[in-house]
Amino acid sequence: MSDLNDAYNVTAEELKQFIERYEQLEAEKKDVTEQQKELMAEAKGRGYDTKVMKKVIALRKRSADDIAEEEAILEMYKSALGMQ
Repeated sequence: MSDLNDAYNVTAEELKQFIERYEQLEAEKKDVTEQQKELMAEAKGRGYDTKVMKKVIALRKRSADDIAEEEAILEMYKSALGMQ
């Protein structure tokens, strides 16, 4: 029975460590999110359009081919609706 208790104690401690690490990452993520908000507020205060900046940031994460395909489809749809 003591072997089972020892295994449980080790498992419980390991579980606690995982949970605490996750909680620490959550706290760090909250801090980073707050820093991002502050950065965008600063950019907005200097006259930048933060909505467009966020779109540019999202575009930089995508491949050039993916962006080109989406833009081609967008142009085709706009043309079909007489929005050119």
